[in-house]
Amino acid sequence: MAARYQRILLKLSGEILAGEAGHGIDEPVIDGLAGEIRDVHALGVQIGIVLGGGNIFRGLAASARGMDRVAADYMGMMATVINSLALQHFLEKRGVYTRVMSAIEMARVCEPYIRRRAVRHLEKNRVVILAAGTGNPYFTTDTAAALRAIETGADVILKATRVDGIYSGDPLKDASATFFPRISYLDILNRGLKVMDSTAISLCMDNRLPLVVFNVGVRGNLLKVVQGEAVGTRVGEAEA
Repeated sequence: MAARYQRILLKLSGEILAGEAGHGIDEPVIDGLAGEIRDVHALGVQIGIVLGGGNIFRGLAASARGMDRVAADYMGMMATVINSLALQHFLEKRGVYTRVMSAIEMARVCEPYIRRRAVRHLEKNRVVILAAGTGNPYFTTDTAAALRAIETGADVILKATRVDGIYSGDPLKDASATFFPRISYLDILNRGLKVMDSTAISLCMDNRLPLVVFNVGVRGNLLKVVQGEAVGTRVGEAEA
């Protein structure tokens, strides 16, 4: 089956990389993700990826415990670079050419993020992992994903989660939570649903950027979403 999208931005949380341990990097988990990304790449899809860093360090949580917020956020950005280098390793082990580009320059380990260069890498069918968030404190990696998707001209953001899509509540805690196969950006904001932070959702809404939220824990779901199958929750301008 052909791909529905030509260029995607995949958002992966650090918690997904941690697996059952809840912290650090679970190598079988990240290797499995690399395999799924390779399958999508084989369709000719151009892939950008933004990773969180919560499996290593959560800046907001550290700030809540009394650490300086700016310093904590920069530490969180460094954690995303560690995750990005790890994913690069597993992708290239599978024969997928990959570039890590960081919003904070660190020339010895990765390239600086330059929009035109990132787009050129995508056009050459290299997977581009966009690390260090936006490079600024007080912004989440969800906002970074929305910003980078818009900047690089992605057709869609694919937000990988551990549940089947967007619900009215946390389905892992509330068995009565309602699943939404489709929902509007505005409805997410009005309901206060914890899909992405409000800045990220507003960026998507203002730029009419589609968002698909799906369960990456189910093998093959990423490929199905890219092929346009009815997996997860689709977010757009108005409910269907």
